[in-house]
Amino acid sequence: MELAALLTSAGINISLCILFLSLYSILRKQPHNFGVYFGRRLAEAKFRDQVDYFSFERLLPTAGWIVKAYWCTEEEIRRVAGLDSVVFLRLFIFSIRIFSITTFICVFIVLPVNYHGQEMSHTHIPEESLNVYTIANLKEGSPKLWVHCVALYIITIAACILLYQEYKYLSRKRLAHITGSTPNPGHFAVLVRSIPKSGNELLDDTIRNFFVNYHGASYLSHQMIYRKGKLQKFVDNAERAYRKFVRVKLSVFDQNVRSSLNRCGLCGVRASSFQLYRNKFVDAKKSDLTDPEVVEAQKDCPGAIVFFKTRYAAIVASQVLQSSNPMLWVTNAAPEPRDVYWSNLWIPYRQIWLRKIATLSGSVFFMFVFIVPVAFVQSMMQLDQLKRMFPHLKGTLKTSFCVRVITGYLPSVVLLLSLYTVPPLMMRFSSIEGSISRSGRKTSACTKILFFNIWNVFFVNVLSGSVLNQLNVLTRPKDMPSMLAELVPKQATFFITYVLTSGWASLCSEILQVYNLVYNFFRRCIFGYLDEPGYVYSFPYHTEVPKVLLFNLLGFTFSIMAPLILPFLLVYFCLGYLVYRNQILNVYYPKYEMGGKLWPIMHNTMVFSLVLTQIIALGVFTIKNSPVATGFTILLLIGTILFNEYCRQRFARIFNSFSAQDLIELDREDEQSGRMREIHEHLLDAYCQSPPGSGGGDDEVPIEMILEDPAQEASNSSQELCDTVQEVAGSIQDHIEEK
Repeated sequence: MELAALLTSAGINISLCILFLSLYSILRKQPHNFGVYFGRRLAEAKFRDQVDYFSFERLLPTAGWIVKAYWCTEEEIRRVAGLDSVVFLRLFIFSIRIFSITTFICVFIVLPVNYHGQEMSHTHIPEESLNVYTIANLKEGSPKLWVHCVALYIITIAACILLYQEYKYLSRKRLAHITGSTPNPGHFAVLVRSIPKSGNELLDDTIRNFFVNYHGASYLSHQMIYRKGKLQKFVDNAERAYRKFVRVKLSVFDQNVRSSLNRCGLCGVRASSFQLYRNKFVDAKKSDLTDPEVVEAQKDCPGAIVFFKTRYAAIVASQVLQSSNPMLWVTNAAPEPRDVYWSNLWIPYRQIWLRKIATLSGSVFFMFVFIVPVAFVQSMMQLDQLKRMFPHLKGTLKTSFCVRVITGYLPSVVLLLSLYTVPPLMMRFSSIEGSISRSGRKTSACTKILFFNIWNVFFVNVLSGSVLNQLNVLTRPKDMPSMLAELVPKQATFFITYVLTSGWASLCSEILQVYNLVYNFFRRCIFGYLDEPGYVYSFPYHTEVPKVLLFNLLGFTFSIMAPLILPFLLVYFCLGYLVYRNQILNVYYPKYEMGGKLWPIMHNTMVFSLVLTQIIALGVFTIKNSPVATGFTILLLIGTILFNEYCRQRFARIFNSFSAQDLIELDREDEQSGRMREIHEHLLDAYCQSPPGSGGGDDEVPIEMILEDPAQEASNSSQELCDTVQEVAGSIQDHIEEK
């Protein structure tokens, strides 16, 4: 590819960015778009009293949102969106720092060395092949390879120092988050599955007797998990009616009557009428073991949430074997109430390992199936292959501008559109896998998408030109460094256009919220709904984290091979830092807290990128006959691996578990202040079971609803619920007639 084709792709993407950012600055000022661009603030009722008035200022693009996003402090972001958002933004801060150093070194030192690597007469710069800007332009045995070796040392050392500082900083943040946040019911709770059933006693009694016998001093209570009751569909309809009822009430009635609507998370009735079914039903029926309702409830109970008096007792119970048979009385630390993925709690524990194998096989199969669209994308970059595949385009391909667009811009667009199918499928695989928490499901999907991107976007695109056609990549693994060293510089042009398309343009699409904007337009203008949507999305860490990590990998691997990619990456990280700060502050609502557990994945991926860069450099120095540089690169490779092992031993366990010191000190502080009794009372009502099909996806804000008792108490309260729903419907109808 010539430099002119790259400039054509850059011009198209820059124009799209300017257009999207200008549209965003205008559309965000329109009151009917507040639900799209201020979802989090709407959820907190900060735009309830906005008046829709016309102003010419609303039609002019401004950059005020950039200033607000930049000057917001990290503590404000943590308070608004949690520690996970801080960790994600720290990834951008690290990327900006390391690639500022890398860009300065490689663009001003390494790039001129590559350009003058051979004695040749250079043509006009726009007509130059991009290969002259890569390390492939250097002659064998060239002493200039020392420049690349020294640059690789500087980049690696700087990256390791910055990674260590970030790991240390975020470790302190996580410890402060654990010790400084409000009491989390999940710290006192343990999820128990694979409970052995006894024919002569209720499962409820079996659980109680077991934990009283072996954890008598610390056992507090337990809550059994049941499948959804017969009234679930009815409650779901009432919940939807309540959402609309609240919006109507807030727009018609005065603020001082809102408190009467908050008595319950469902319909404003007494919360006790819909309290979660724990043990009361079983206690009322335990004398009659032949009762069919009791028998059916026992069959449908896959486990229980057991509460302990202290945090330390709960964490100990979750980490030790409860029985000599590891497949019985299986315990795990319970997620926080908002984070529980109730659907997967009903999966029999013995199926978990089979599900993990099945989803792993499905993920690997899909990764190899996706080679087909990647091979098609690579064929679009070759004019001779395009002419053979599409003979009717021969006339179009004679125009230089069309050739630049087709070979320089369209391949990355096709790959980007193909990649949109990956996150939903990987999220589905993670659901089938059996994770007990929503955050665990999202973390699993994040890991799968990350592996998929590294394999299909990087390795397959690099190797598809020659190796995959001959299937030699599996038969000659020892030659992999030399293969990568030969092929990576040749694919630099494609990845530069990929950064422009999947990086710059996708950021602008993210801030414009194209899908939600179109949905809001049809909802208001076509279907005539005037109220705001009853949900707000949470931040899609499982899609954005792998994307940012892939760009880091591209930056490291091409830093000394093809430095021309670095300025485009640096612009992406700077723009992404501002865009995501704005989205976190205004758009996305934190549904649950992962406690910064994504940082070890980020750190390990960074180290993998450094190691891969060094392996490719090792192959280049070997091909170019530079044995001294090869030896120094081997030493650098060993040092990087040792650095990662030190960080793993020093920091990783902080993100995976809790320390006894912190938990015991928190327990003592609560006991001395008298808060422990209040915490124990709150535990009994903390976990509200939400069966599958009850609405509300993983990315939507949870509605704090409390389910019905499937026993006598539910039937007693059903009439009250019916009356309330009728009142809701009447209020809505009156409001529509007034309109």
